[in-house]
Amino acid sequence: MPSNVIKDRLLAVLPESLRPQAAQRLAAALPTLHRLLAGLYGERADFEIWLGNLMGSLGVLYAARPAALKALDAERAAQPDWFLSQQMLGYCTYVNNFGATLAGVREQIPYLEELGVRYLHLLPFLRTRAGENDGGFAVTSFDDVEPALGNNADLEALTAALRAARVSLCSDFILNHVADDHAWALAAKAGDVDARAMFHIFPDRSMPDQYEATLGQVFPQVAPGNFSQVDALGGWVWTTFYPYQWDLNYANPAVFAEMAQALLRLANRGVEVFRLDSTAFLWKRVGTNSMNQPEAHQLLQALRAIVDIVAPGVLLKAEAIVPTRELPAYLGSANAAECHIAYHSSLMAAGWVGLAEQNTEVLRAVIANTPALPPAATWLSYVRCHDDIGWNVLRAEAGEDSAARLARVARFFSGAEGSYARGAAFQSSDPHAAHGSNGMAAALTGLQSAGTDEERAVALQRMLLLHGLALSFGALPVLYMGDELAMENDDSYLQRPQHAMDSRWLQRPQFDRARWQQRHDAATPAGRMYLGLTALVKLRRAHPALAAHAPRTLLDDAPESVLALARGDNFRALMNFSAQPQTYALPGSWTDCLSGAILDGSITLAPYALHWLERGEQ
Repeated sequence: MPSNVIKDRLLAVLPESLRPQAAQRLAAALPTLHRLLAGLYGERADFEIWLGNLMGSLGVLYAARPAALKALDAERAAQPDWFLSQQMLGYCTYVNNFGATLAGVREQIPYLEELGVRYLHLLPFLRTRAGENDGGFAVTSFDDVEPALGNNADLEALTAALRAARVSLCSDFILNHVADDHAWALAAKAGDVDARAMFHIFPDRSMPDQYEATLGQVFPQVAPGNFSQVDALGGWVWTTFYPYQWDLNYANPAVFAEMAQALLRLANRGVEVFRLDSTAFLWKRVGTNSMNQPEAHQLLQALRAIVDIVAPGVLLKAEAIVPTRELPAYLGSANAAECHIAYHSSLMAAGWVGLAEQNTEVLRAVIANTPALPPAATWLSYVRCHDDIGWNVLRAEAGEDSAARLARVARFFSGAEGSYARGAAFQSSDPHAAHGSNGMAAALTGLQSAGTDEERAVALQRMLLLHGLALSFGALPVLYMGDELAMENDDSYLQRPQHAMDSRWLQRPQFDRARWQQRHDAATPAGRMYLGLTALVKLRRAHPALAAHAPRTLLDDAPESVLALARGDNFRALMNFSAQPQTYALPGSWTDCLSGAILDGSITLAPYALHWLERGEQ
């Protein structure tokens, strides 16, 4: 158990008015925090001193939290499941693509309100490495906005304006690594012993080779291997992603303390949600793939405990793109809270498999394998994002011949074998491999290749079908910028040498103002997509059965190409993933929420149709 001295280190720096509240939070969270950190660092002789210093630092950040955010903390602590409501809808975009700057994003708030957005994920906007920076994921400073996007005052103005509109800002927080021009990296190159200890640095290839024997590779084409030689370090540094992104050494307690405080400083600027990037990679262990290690979960649980003490209005979201069976750990349990939200990447990928195969077998397997969640936790559902669709998360659900099956799906979305899709392979030189797939949703569903009005209509229906899955599954659904307007691929990245080898830039376009002007014109693809999608969003808001925590049952009485979900006793979502009409038997009388039609006995689903049905009066 933690000593009173440790607890008092936090309380001592708070004004008298905040101490009763802080003492309450400490009573609830400090025993867990102490247990977790002792499990990670307790064998160090200076552990209690280090923890006391950390608590003092947390107290300073607690006291500095603005009054408006303290009020938000109190409101959300009283209703910890606030983000599970069917009113919640997310939107994800890059600042420079959507509004040019943070101030420009602020001007877009009325559009977000029009869409029904309550959660805005802005991809990395903190100061990044000079030169190539992995789309902003090579962070030079966690305390400063990227100058091209604005400054800290702009960030605080944006968060205040979003909060007034009841929109929570989500920021990426890159836990696993920093850029090679971060202050710690520069000091390490200069020979600072403490700075070197923030990273995994080796004098020769002996240990790196031992690790490499069991490690995978994230970017095998453009950044092979997991270690980079740096002359200024006199050796090799661990770089899971790119040579200019140095992995942090969380076996060093100083790393955890610094990163926790950096997150809270951003929270005090008004960031309400943190997408914790690359959480699976945080702890390294020789003889393993150094992913999903138990200590990684201890670190995340400790971070959650700190947030519960200092800023309980803040949500943590795990970016762990791992198989379904490994996802629940990132949300913790009733006895060990971890993140509030986790990406359901398996559901997303399985939806695309359903389209490619015109069969819901894999999708049903993913849903059947999706476990119940602890209280006040949810999945994040989505159709596309800034990253590739990684098929290998479906190895378990895709069956015995999963590699060949998923490779066929990957080829389908690259446009092979007569497919309607216009995507691109990612990080593979083997045409038979289950490589990732890139492209905007409109390109992958056939809009970009469509030559007739009928083909365009079918492509848009496929897009609405996948969004309907994300909206009705039981999660926090997030739209990716441009999908609501059926924006297509951006091929301009091929003209930029620094991006030409990375096809993820296909789905990172500038917001299309011409399409935005057409959003209410049903005669245009943009208008048809926008009006269809916003109708679904509006309908979802009116039905508590579609809330993230409402009961969900996978029904097994549908044709193999149809996904049938019961949401509670009186609501059903039916989705036809095939190009052929399908008939589904209905027990009793139902109302089609989209058309208003009364259905009794059965329904015929048109190709790629989505239906939300509500049971009629008994």
